[in-house]
Amino acid sequence: MDRLDELTIFLEVLNQGSLSGAARRLRRSAPAVTRAIASLEQRFGARLVERTTRRLAPTEAGIRLAERAAVVLSHYHDAVQDTAETQLRGLLRITAPVLFGRRHVAPLVMEFQTLHPEIQIELNLNDRNLELIEQGVDIAVRIGHLEDSSKVARRLGEVHLVMVASPDYLADYEVIQHPAELAHHQTILSTYDTFNEWRFGAHEEGPRIRLAPHLLFNDVETRRLAVLAGKGIARFLSYQVAEDLADGTLQRLLPAYEPLPLPVQLVVQNIQRMPLKVRAFWDFARERLTQLPEIQCLKGK
Repeated sequence: MDRLDELTIFLEVLNQGSLSGAARRLRRSAPAVTRAIASLEQRFGARLVERTTRRLAPTEAGIRLAERAAVVLSHYHDAVQDTAETQLRGLLRITAPVLFGRRHVAPLVMEFQTLHPEIQIELNLNDRNLELIEQGVDIAVRIGHLEDSSKVARRLGEVHLVMVASPDYLADYEVIQHPAELAHHQTILSTYDTFNEWRFGAHEEGPRIRLAPHLLFNDVETRRLAVLAGKGIARFLSYQVAEDLADGTLQRLLPAYEPLPLPVQLVVQNIQRMPLKVRAFWDFARERLTQLPEIQCLKGK
């Protein structure tokens, strides 16, 4: 373990008064924190903390080390910050959902890199939400509500879960008035649809319709092509079929029964200590992505 890292852990143990508290604060495992303290005590040849009835407290040697460690870490962070604030360079890791990233984030990344050629950018398109710290990701574009309250998110817009079909397919059927009528239609589902079931309405008590799909695909674009070919009804996030709805090649069905919209968000782990390269892309992406018509309010028709 890095020795500066050991000092950081030691000071956090004193601040929190416990090994477990420091582990939670630093997002480390409790054994890792214990090993760091043991390593420091072995190196200094003295006990640095004592356990009281309620919390851990520093020994006399621990107090002296804490005073010096605080100065060392302060100088280290000042040196790093001074260097970072004068340079737009280094590796910037970004993640986004596959289709949204391909259509909207990748062009943004290329434009940004042209403006800042000394920044190397790694874009990971993945429909699974990557953990920022564990995967070393600086910024994420997320669709959906944020589950981890420790992260910082800025809303860019929203998308709706829309049900669509082609005019050719609908020409053979009467107008659909209620989700229950889907039992008489051909449906095209994602392999990720839980129990082949669609939920409708803005509340938990809204209709849940169990389907017997004619086709299932694990790929959004393949499902879209099947719907365009008149093979049945499917559901998409509104940005995925925005152009098709605008030019009339797909028609939106039952907008009054759609679930609540999902936020599109820009996410970082910590907004207070963002390196300059991260802050630069954060500001650039917020300005550009909030202008996308595909993630602005979609009114029902």
